[in-house]
Amino acid sequence: MLGAALVGAAVLQAGCTASDEAPPAPSTASATDAASAAPTPEAGHRAVGAATTAPTTVTGATATAPAHRADPVDALAPPVLPPGATRPAPPARITSITPELAARMATSWHEGCPVPLADLRYLRVPYVDPEGRTHTGELVVHADAAEDVAEVFRELWSIGYPITSMRLVDDFGGDDTASMNADNTSAFNCRPITGGTSWSEHAYGLALDLNPVENPYVVGSHVAPRSGRAYLARPDAPGVLHAGDPVVAAFARIGWVWGGTWTGRVLDYQHFSLRGR
Repeated sequence: MLGAALVGAAVLQAGCTASDEAPPAPSTASATDAASAAPTPEAGHRAVGAATTAPTTVTGATATAPAHRADPVDALAPPVLPPGATRPAPPARITSITPELAARMATSWHEGCPVPLADLRYLRVPYVDPEGRTHTGELVVHADAAEDVAEVFRELWSIGYPITSMRLVDDFGGDDTASMNADNTSAFNCRPITGGTSWSEHAYGLALDLNPVENPYVVGSHVAPRSGRAYLARPDAPGVLHAGDPVVAAFARIGWVWGGTWTGRVLDYQHFSLRGR
């Protein structure tokens, strides 16, 4: 089902939790770069998928993070390909958490979190928006998962899976509800599980939420974000996830479980995690 929706999205251009509140106005400052241009690895960076010699490994806090958010200049839409075909994705970049980035993450990480900043990595990955334009998104995940997650998002770019937004949850004050309302894809956030006190897998950098509006969190009659009610019937529409589709399969290959397959009262269609919770 997803394949037809993905091709449809490309043709147009050429392409978990709680109460609902309006998101805060995003910062006007931005760090711009075209995701389609292959960056040269720098000290403290690892470039995933670059067509060069083996990239350098992460060596510590030597990279400079953007001051606020990654919101690059739109690149040309990728070409429309025959069904089943893929195109080479731009490389992803993986860096340590620098002091500048740590300051920016003040709402998502604090003393007492289950993982230190040294065990987290900052990812800049390509994605295609619903109009088919290429952007560079940003995520923070656990160091052990960084390369796998980067490769998944390069694969999603290659198949043209549309993503609305990909910014750190700190751009929304660390508020998952605000991030979901903005249909923002995000990963690390040091917080407990929904409705509980134990740490969420997001707090370890081992979970992410993908297109929350098209893929809402559902428990009984509660739907978050509220705008996700339009997708409860799981239509074959751009961005909507289905069992066995290429996106779910890509995460399964790195051992991450989709919350749309959970049993019981809770279905978390946006959620992928290493331990399946």
